[in-house]
Amino acid sequence: MKFSQKLDQAIIDNNSLLCVGLDPDMDKIPAGFKAEEHPLFEFNKAIIDATHDLVCAYKPNSAFYEALGDFGVHQLKLTVEYIQTYHEHCPVILDAKRGDIDSTNNGYSDFAFDYLNVDAITLQPYLGSEALQPFLNHSDKGCIILCRTSNKGAGEFQDLVIANEAKQSQPLYLEVAKQVSTSWNTNNNCMLVVGATYPEELKKIREVVPDMFFLVPGIGTQGGDIEATLGNGLRKDKSGLIISSSRAILYASSDEDFAEKAREKAMATRDEMNKYR
Repeated sequence: MKFSQKLDQAIIDNNSLLCVGLDPDMDKIPAGFKAEEHPLFEFNKAIIDATHDLVCAYKPNSAFYEALGDFGVHQLKLTVEYIQTYHEHCPVILDAKRGDIDSTNNGYSDFAFDYLNVDAITLQPYLGSEALQPFLNHSDKGCIILCRTSNKGAGEFQDLVIANEAKQSQPLYLEVAKQVSTSWNTNNNCMLVVGATYPEELKKIREVVPDMFFLVPGIGTQGGDIEATLGNGLRKDKSGLIISSSRAILYASSDEDFAEKAREKAMATRDEMNKYR
C-alpha cells in the first residue's frame, strides 16, 4: 500500500490528524527503562501501545537514535518493525531531513526505505529535484520536503524575497512549495513540512498548494496554536495535515503512569484538533 493510501486510511480509522514524534531521550525516559537491553525501544513500545488508536502516523527523529551509534539505530529499526508488525495501520515517517548529491542520496534512500522500511522521510530541497530523485522515484513512499520550518531562525533564508520565472517577487518558501507541487510531484508522493509556529505563512502556502498534505511540527512544547493551524492549513475536505507533537506527549509524566498520561495527552490533543475540523 502506498504511503498516501495508508495515511488516508489511518486518518479515517482513528479520526485523527495527530502524529506522535518518537524522540526518546535517555535523560528523560522513566528510570526503570534504563536497565533494559533496549531502553529506547521499550519506551517507544509502551507509548505506541498506548496511542496507536489515536494517531494518523508516528515520526521518529533519526538524531535521537544515531547519537547512540549502532545501539540506537538498532532500536530505531526495532521500533519501526514493531509498529509494522502489531500496528500496521499506522504509517511511519522518518524525520531525517536528508539531502545531498544523487549518488549519496542513493545510500540515504536505501537506509530509510530498504533497511528501516519506513513509509516516508523528510527531505531538504536545497540541492534541487535532480539530487532528490533517488527518493522521489519511490512512488510508494512519501517524500516530505522542508518548506517553512518551525524553528525561530527559519526566516533567515526561507523568507528571502526572490523573483520567480514569471518575474514575480515572493518569499523563497513559496517558490519551494510551488516547485514541489508542480514539478517534483510526478509520482504524487510529495508533501511539505510547514511549521505550526508560523500560521500566516501556513495560510499562504495552502493557497498556493490547495491539495497537498503538510507535515506540521511545532504543536505542544514549541507553542504552535492548534486552532490557527487547522484554520489556516486544512484542505477543503477537512484533511491534508499531519500535525506532530513529541515531547508534550512522550513526557506527559515521568512516573510509572507515563504511558497512561501520554494516552490522555494524545487523546486531548486529537480531540482539540477535531473541534476545528
